[in-house]
Amino acid sequence: MEEFKQILESFIPIAKSTAKMFGPNCEVVIHDLTNPQASVMYTANNHVTGREVGQSFDHLVKTVLQSKEFKEDYLAGYTFVTKDKRTIRSSTSLIRDSKQRVIGAFCINFDVEALNQLQQFMSTFLPAQVNVPEKETKSDDNIENVEEIVNQLIEQIIQNSLHPVMKRNQKIELIRFMDEKGIFLMKGSVEKVASLLGISKVTVYSYLDEIKNKSSKGEVNEKDL
Repeated sequence: MEEFKQILESFIPIAKSTAKMFGPNCEVVIHDLTNPQASVMYTANNHVTGREVGQSFDHLVKTVLQSKEFKEDYLAGYTFVTKDKRTIRSSTSLIRDSKQRVIGAFCINFDVEALNQLQQFMSTFLPAQVNVPEKETKSDDNIENVEEIVNQLIEQIIQNSLHPVMKRNQKIELIRFMDEKGIFLMKGSVEKVASLLGISKVTVYSYLDEIKNKSSKGEVNEKDL
């Protein structure tokens, strides 16, 4: 664990210089993925998205790993919208240890709302140009890489929470967390989780149904308040 910490902390000067160079609209976040439930270990200019140390990742699985453009351990230029309707343009690069295990992620989030407004203003004076991107498909090597990363995340999430006697509600809470993070979007994830928790695939699916039913009824856990 000390090796992981040293590797991740070595990226802090890069995070500071990046945030300083691109100004207050540029947020940099370093994630410690050996601790997925509280992965955020460092932030600079965190007013951009409000990311706090001790929070978990949001877009890693659902946006980054699911993208066909995710290659060579990075995805650049994807966007998401904040709760207050600002557009954020982001890049995420994975960090590996000496054994090539994914241990972290280096994320840059840039608030482009002012640029979008300028673009809208300029578009009234300039002719529109439409670029049709070429369709890309994931290679087998890239699919295997993504599956390996998600499997590592599953193992780490469960390892951080597993103890000899896990109650039913604790297992449901763990599965709820993984569902929120997009883990179950990946092929084979249900089987992997079931195996590590010592339960059947049917049980995992029943827990997921229970979680979705509670969510649709507006029920929340005390932990969510």
